[in-house]
Amino acid sequence: MSGRAWKFLLVGSLVLNVFLIGGVAGGAYQWFAAHGRTTATAAQPQPRALRFAAEELSVERQRQFVDALKDARREAREYAREGRDDRREVLRLLAAPQLDRTALDQALNRTREADIALRSRVEQGVADFAATLSPEERVKFAEGLRERGQWRIAQAQQQRQQQKQPAQNDQPASE
Repeated sequence: MSGRAWKFLLVGSLVLNVFLIGGVAGGAYQWFAAHGRTTATAAQPQPRALRFAAEELSVERQRQFVDALKDARREAREYAREGRDDRREVLRLLAAPQLDRTALDQALNRTREADIALRSRVEQGVADFAATLSPEERVKFAEGLRERGQWRIAQAQQQRQQQKQPAQNDQPASE
């Protein structure tokens, strides 16, 4: 082999080794990043959907709650459709070249009424489910609703309430 062929072979080998080392380093980085992510997942916040409010209850009770929510939403499907259609109408009216305030207000009212009816039906389903729980289960369920459901309280507000409770308990009763 000539000296020129050795140079090409050496440069080719060097380029190949750089890519191999880069691939190994990139793979190691990905592995360590994924490994670190598994420990960080435990610190992630809890899910915030209403269906997770019964997480502290037994599996059977959780299933009953999910079924109750499905039933309530199924019964309120018409309200959801009305609200969706009315929101489309609101958007159409807002995009019109000439704003018809009366029609817009009527569409907004219909949307609001449909949303209230849907929410009322779902909340009634939650109340019906809560009526089947024992007092201990209801306490756990209420805590789940506070943390994960639509009645959740902002974390800062929860901390303020918890700080107020001990202060209120320490105060003497006024006569």
